[in-house]
Amino acid sequence: MDAINVKIRDGKVANRPIYVAMAVTVEGTRDILGIWAGDGGEGAKHWLQVFTELKNRGVEDVLMLVCDGLKGLPDAVETVWPRTVVQTCIVPLIRNSIRYCACQDWAQVAGDLKPVYTAPSEAAATEQFLEFSVKWGTKYPAVIKLWSDAWAEMVPFLSFDVEIRKVICSTNAIESVNARIRKAVRARGHFPSEAAALKCVYMALMSLDPTGKGRHRWTMRWKAPLNAFQIAFDGRLTPTDQR
Repeated sequence: MDAINVKIRDGKVANRPIYVAMAVTVEGTRDILGIWAGDGGEGAKHWLQVFTELKNRGVEDVLMLVCDGLKGLPDAVETVWPRTVVQTCIVPLIRNSIRYCACQDWAQVAGDLKPVYTAPSEAAATEQFLEFSVKWGTKYPAVIKLWSDAWAEMVPFLSFDVEIRKVICSTNAIESVNARIRKAVRARGHFPSEAAALKCVYMALMSLDPTGKGRHRWTMRWKAPLNAFQIAFDGRLTPTDQR
């Protein structure tokens, strides 16, 4: 689940988020589940409506949901799919950490954070984070708070193999989709209404992978993670009627 900002004229031109939900199916294919416009202040009630809609449309179960720290989302997804693991995207977490630091410390802070999110286990990550906190806590307490607040949603991917982590610890998969959307949005400047913006995003999504070659590469990329998920999530990848 990720968001892109578009300019919509509603009295005055302002940035508004459009949320995109992309799923990896049990066959390893990519499926855009929906798009929703927001005002930037979405909370648990908004996400509860979104997830309830998806469930009513046939999404029976969600193993992991990767997002970028969207407020209220973990609580809402737990209500609809109680067994879903929420994973915070690591890349924006690092990027947001750097914003709190002086430019001369960017490289060092990023380097000291790497042992945390590449640790072999949650226990090792905790130990590395404590060392990071001792070194930088006095100078950059906001960075420590940022990671502490996101910790529960940051560590789930550490239970998986390093190769598998690459495809589940970030929203890179949906970022490639968003790049196509941004290209279409920027070509039009701003939109006269929310409906016009949604139509533009929809048309951009419909133009993805016209040859089908991207779908094949995508499926092969997800074979290893799906096999690991089948074990880690106790067979939940297999539909009930096939067990």
